[in-house]
Amino acid sequence: MSGFQSEKQLVLDYYAALSAADHDALPLVMSKFCAPDLVWRGYYPIGLLTGPEAVATAFWQPLKHALTSLQRRTDIFFAGHHKLEDDGAVWVASMGHLMGLFDHPWLGIRPTGKIATLRFGTFHKIENGKITEEAMYFDIPHLMVQAGQNPFPPQTAAHLVQPGPVTHDGLLFEDAPQREGLATLAAIDAMVSDLGSWNLGIPLEDELRRTWHEDMQWWGPEGIGATYTIPRYAQQHSGPFRASFTNRSKTGHICRTAEGKYGGFFGWPNFTAEHTGGFMGMPATPGRVEFRVIDFYRREGDKLAENWIFIDLLHVWAQHGVDILARTTGIENSAA
Repeated sequence: MSGFQSEKQLVLDYYAALSAADHDALPLVMSKFCAPDLVWRGYYPIGLLTGPEAVATAFWQPLKHALTSLQRRTDIFFAGHHKLEDDGAVWVASMGHLMGLFDHPWLGIRPTGKIATLRFGTFHKIENGKITEEAMYFDIPHLMVQAGQNPFPPQTAAHLVQPGPVTHDGLLFEDAPQREGLATLAAIDAMVSDLGSWNLGIPLEDELRRTWHEDMQWWGPEGIGATYTIPRYAQQHSGPFRASFTNRSKTGHICRTAEGKYGGFFGWPNFTAEHTGGFMGMPATPGRVEFRVIDFYRREGDKLAENWIFIDLLHVWAQHGVDILARTTGIENSAA
């Protein structure tokens, strides 16, 4: 067995404490579970924060004030070691939605007084009984659309409140057999190897079939959307994306891990590329563009069947000199 029970319990207790804490107690909760020099990586415009108090005051307090009765709805939960680094640390990953009543403004997004969901994907690095690093990417544009403030032109795929795994088995509170995690990592590694080249010399759909099931489900971020099956994924995202960016760098991950049939990774950034134009209605931009991404995968057999992806699109366009959030809400936010 993998032996991640203490780290998983620490993160579960952390989640429960965050949910239960009132506004003033949030810094104390963060300090209890996180190291004093915590490194926290979040979605634009929040960005990189250091220390528990900074995270509590810059993220959790404003969010819990805006989304009252905040509830965490987790769809995927697993743990593992970072494949590319042998430092003994354990990473605990989870994905789902934060759900509440949108009663007060957040980042300039107007409240609706109605139920709202904020998609999240997060990785926690556990060392000596404390969280020392955390990456938490959200889908702020998805929340904006729920508030009637659509920041982007019509997207190529579908706008959805995204479900968890079709198999409903993504919560690995008990440790999974190590062989299953290794098989999932092998499937992810094969996909990353193919994706990293963008130049296998075969048609895109044939490339995708090497590592994906024919009826793959791709749950993409607002601005791109969700798509289903290899042909529609190629048509509605992968093809347009590759046509708009060239000279992709190699993939770089701060963590890549898996347990059971689930795995994922994140980078800061994952890769860079040159924007040649046409993507999401934006013209070409000189220089390279960073992509900060969190990916979660479900393996079926020896191929990937589902993918939930968080791309910090607000950061992508900020590098083009366009503050999408400020342009849509009329309120400037500090750069991340």
